Amino acid sequence: MKFFSALLAATLFVLSAAAFAQAQAPVVSVPSVDLARYSGKWFEIASFPMFFQRNCVADTTAEYAATADGVISVHNRCRTDSGFDDATGKATVVEGFGNSRLKVSFFWPFKADYWVLGLDPDYRWAVVGNPNRKYLWVLSRTPQLPAHLMEAARASASAQGFDLTQLRTTVQASGTTGTP
Repeated sequence: MKFFSALLAATLFVLSAAAFAQAQAPVVSVPSVDLARYSGKWFEIASFPMFFQRNCVADTTAEYAATADGVISVHNRCRTDSGFDDATGKATVVEGFGNSRLKVSFFWPFKADYWVLGLDPDYRWAVVGNPNRKYLWVLSRTPQLPAHLMEAARASASAQGFDLTQLRTTVQASGTTGTP
């Protein structure tokens, strides 16, 4: 009887470990990003609530520009109750991932993962996050994202195991983006 109990316990352990491993499949970035096409202004459509964005109330944008030395300048901006907050940083490409993984720094020497997890073929939207699923942003080239494109962006995040119940809509000047 002890043998069967041990066998049952071992089987349950293996099955639960396999289920956990499947539920926690690694996050992957898109195969490649054309940095020239990715450069420019993006509007935040939705995001996971972030401590460093705690004072933002609307109109959050990110602007990227490739520099001559291969570094990407990053300029984030949002409206607060008292005006605007800005943050300027630098991003560098992580080699071997087709420009889809970057390291971003706003405060030297600290760097954070910036992975492009989903990208519209026409660069109308992008889903950006990190490998531990703590950060997520849905970005668009326009202040609002049509519902069918938002669903495609959400699907790319969901397929990566992100908990979309945390996703919060970002208000833009021309109104809200709709339900994420």
